[in-house]
Amino acid sequence: MSGVNSAVHATQNTLKEDLELKRPLKLINKPPSKIIHTESGYIVDCIDIKKQPAFEHPLLKNHTLQRKPSFHIPMDKPMFGLDKEECPTGTVPIRRTTKEDLIREKSLLNYSIMVEGNPGVHLAEVALSSEYGPYYGVFGWNSVYNPSVSGSNQMSLSHLWVQNGPTNTINKISAGWHVSPELYGDHDTHVYASWTTDNFHKTGCYNIRCSGFVQTHEKGFIGSRVKDVSTYDGPTINFNISIIQDSSTKNWWLIIGGVDIGYFPAALFSNMSSADEVGWGGRTLTPRGSPSPPMGSGHFPDKTFSHASFFRMISFQDASRQSYGPSEHQLQYFIDNPTCYGLSYYGNLKGNAGYSFEFGGPGGNCGD
Repeated sequence: MSGVNSAVHATQNTLKEDLELKRPLKLINKPPSKIIHTESGYIVDCIDIKKQPAFEHPLLKNHTLQRKPSFHIPMDKPMFGLDKEECPTGTVPIRRTTKEDLIREKSLLNYSIMVEGNPGVHLAEVALSSEYGPYYGVFGWNSVYNPSVSGSNQMSLSHLWVQNGPTNTINKISAGWHVSPELYGDHDTHVYASWTTDNFHKTGCYNIRCSGFVQTHEKGFIGSRVKDVSTYDGPTINFNISIIQDSSTKNWWLIIGGVDIGYFPAALFSNMSSADEVGWGGRTLTPRGSPSPPMGSGHFPDKTFSHASFFRMISFQDASRQSYGPSEHQLQYFIDNPTCYGLSYYGNLKGNAGYSFEFGGPGGNCGD
């Protein structure tokens, strides 16, 4: 009988899990006007821009859609997103979320890579603190790689961010690229964004795995695979990333590769009328006791930009809405294990490099 009881219990747990996931899936996956099967193997749904998942958030029920930012963005050819097919006019591309996606993401959020001090999280970053704020934007050109991330619950990312508030109630937006088999079910490099209003205790998610981010671009979308990546001592692929607050609406716009992908509405946040910290760099996540994956190119900085991963032309916006590069004395360094990962800031190298730094490393046994 014990075997029968165990089987019944397992079935009940499965049914309970299915019911718990059914509601969030219904909120995220809206009826599409067109379905696109990508070459990468995942499905993209073309959703009415006014009926996308963001507007299921209770704080966005009466939100007024902002189709374009009020500031000018030099447009570029997208390096990610839809390529051969397009969504119909009035719709936006939303990567379809599966039950398995939500299960994997829940595991990742429980050990969030975004929370400093969590077991298995390692970082090589620089940041500007509140002493030089408030801030209204962060910008940088970032080289894109595909570090080898082997196992379950591992991740390697490169990002920039804006945040405000004390530790337990941090409001934060992060964007860049990452490799996360747990999140996508593959080992490819993906464009991503994340947000929270309480340091990932109860709010926030990656991409559009919860209501919040408003997609506006007709081709480029977060969660999409990056088509081309850099190789060590070979061609270097890089794109610009910025998170900028619109001075008119106070929404925080996400621009990657010259594409205004969309925005995080001001109404989502409890403490983001401005940011008290902005920063750039890389992070890795691994289960406790396991070797950490490579960060960036997997090589330490050596001032050869075709070797280590880099950020160039980094800048921030102050209250004047003008952009400035950070001086070295303004920066705080966060490198928790120099034997695994490094970061070298070079200041203003002029020309196409501007204010620049390299970061990354091979990882390995980095401790908890």
